[in-house]
This record gives sequence, structure tokens and C-alpha cells, in this order.
Amino acid sequence: MCGEVPQKGYRMSNKMNLPDDNERNLFTPQMTAAMVVTAFVTLLIIVIVLLVNRSPHHNNTASQNPEPVQTQSPVIKPEETPGGDVIGPGDLDFWDMYPEDTEDPTDEQQGGSEEDNKPVEPDDGTEPPEATDGRHTLVINRDGKEEWVLISPYLPKNDIDPSSLVLQSNLMSYYVDGKETSYLGISVDKYDDYIDFVKLKNAGIDFVMLRVGVRGYESGSITFDEYYADNISRATQAGLEVGLYFRSQAITPEEAAEEATALVAAIGEYNVKYPLAIDAGFVLNDTSRIEMLSKTEKTAVLRAFVDTVKASGHNCALRADKEFLIKEIDLSKFSDIDIWLDNPGDLPDYPYAMTMWEYTDTATLDGVNGLTDITISFIDYTQK
Repeated sequence: MCGEVPQKGYRMSNKMNLPDDNERNLFTPQMTAAMVVTAFVTLLIIVIVLLVNRSPHHNNTASQNPEPVQTQSPVIKPEETPGGDVIGPGDLDFWDMYPEDTEDPTDEQQGGSEEDNKPVEPDDGTEPPEATDGRHTLVINRDGKEEWVLISPYLPKNDIDPSSLVLQSNLMSYYVDGKETSYLGISVDKYDDYIDFVKLKNAGIDFVMLRVGVRGYESGSITFDEYYADNISRATQAGLEVGLYFRSQAITPEEAAEEATALVAAIGEYNVKYPLAIDAGFVLNDTSRIEMLSKTEKTAVLRAFVDTVKASGHNCALRADKEFLIKEIDLSKFSDIDIWLDNPGDLPDYPYAMTMWEYTDTATLDGVNGLTDITISFIDYTQK
């Protein structure tokens, strides 16, 4: 009713009651939560759809513009760096992931670089470099092992021309300017049977080297060959030139001088023109007295023999094999005497000067029972 006064205890509100006020009251907390969940799910679905739609588009683009495929290395598409520079495949070479080999692979096998190691002999059948460098010579040691030894540039060289050697029926000849300049001989010791020196002379032999005695390689005592005097006499009568030698096992200069003195005394009244030689070396398949000597000591012992012989006015020679001459003594101390090389073979494989070479120890000759050695002399000792 108009003009009605409100009752006590009630207060009139000055807030207007809009139509929406009754509608807002219809949304309860449960409805609000449901709407929030629905909105979140809807948003999630939209995101998933966008991602799914984007992936096929990317694949389709790739299929329309195929990149070259490499079978051994991955393809890297050009990309832009933050600075704007384009990075190409060359800048992303995947081989850079592996360390570069800066050393020869063989260095590891050899335990170091080539400069720090001696050359390794090839095991593929090819020759080692020492075989062709002209500065080494092959030595076969007593144990059968091969060794390349450096040739001394200070010793007189072997000037024998192998192409001038001619071998016919066990007999070797050496020619200079088409003229034969060599002489043949054999060595004789007490183990040889009776030798017919006349037949030997007729077989083409010019001289004989007769052994006078030997020093025991264990006892050290001197033993003389029983028939050396008879051999000197009969060989001389047959027209053969004669040289003498002593098989040494001296371990002191005094013993060596004793051997040389005995050799000089054996000449007697005969005219011996070929050398008085010392036969030096080790004993096969056994241990000899000289094993205990150093290289310097061996050199001093042999030098005492040489000096004694030279003092008598006779030619002196040193008989030994290649290994002993090159490795066991100082050859520079024997440049004033002749070398009688005991090294059977097809060629005189010895780098230094020599005057005689025993080229075989399995020859057969008329006048000798069984096998014998033959030595070729490159000089005429009757004129020396």
C-alpha cells in the first residue's frame, strides 16, 4: 500500500533487484566445477588435433622434396645458426667425431717410429734393405743365424771380379785381360791318406799347403803331424810349390809366438815360397780354448804369431772363415799380411782384400783318396 510505513525490525534495501540476479543463483558449485573440467578437456583436445594435423603436413613436405640418401653417413639438412650463417653438410662432417691417425700404423707394431727402431727384416720373402744397399755383408754365424754386418770403409776392398772366375771339373781359374792369373792348391794334414803328389801335379794343382802341427783346443799342448817332413820332401820333388800352416789354439801372445817358431823351424833346408800361415778359428760342435778371449785379446795373440813369422823373412798369411775375420778380430791390425779365406762357395763372398780363397772342400782329384779342399791363389807367390 502506498504510503505504508515499514514495520520495526525491517530495513529497506537500496539495492535494485535485477533480473539476472535470480539466474546467477541457479549455478551451484558442482555445476561450476563441471564447466571448468569440460573447458580443460576441450582445450586439450584442440591442442592434440593441432599437433596431429601438423605432423602429416611435415611428412608430406618431406616426401615432396626428398633429400639424397647416403648409405654410410647421415644427411644433415642446412640449418641457420643464431648468427644467421647457413651450416651445410661439409660443416657437419661426422668423421670429425673420430680422432685422426697421425702416425704410421706400423709404428705401433714396431714399438715406435722408424727413427727409433732398427729396420725389421720383411717376412714376406723379400730381401731386407741391407742386401742391396752395398754397405753390408751377410755373415752366417756358427749357430746358423744370418747377420748383416756393416762393411768398413777403411779396409782395403776385395777387387776380384766374379765374372772373371771360370770353373771346370772342380778346377777354378781367374782371368785378367784374357790371361789366366791364378794358381790352384790343396791343404794336407795328418788325416789325409798317402797322397801321390806327382798325380796331383798332373791333375792341375800348382802348390800344397802342408800342416805342420796343431795345439790342442782343450789341453793346449802342441802336436806335430807325423808326415809333414815327408810331405814337404815328396811335394817338392813332384814340382809343387809348398806353403806351411799351423792350426792354432793359442790364448796368449807367448803361445802364438811358440807356434810360429815351430812353423819356421819346420822349413829346414827346403825352399818354401808360399806363405807360412796361422789357421785360426773355433772348433765345430765343441768349446775351444779361445772362446774365453775377447776380440782385442784374439787380435793380440794372432799379431804375435804374425810378427814372429815376418821377423824370419817369410810371407805370412791368416787363414780363417768369414765370420771369424769380420767379427772376432780387428782386421785393421792385419793389413800388412795376406788373407787366406776359408769360405767354400760359388763366389768369394768377402768384402775385403784377400790373396787366397778355399772355394770347395768336397772336390775329388787324382792322387788324393777321398774328398779334398781346393784353394785358388790370385797371386804368384814365387814372384812375391
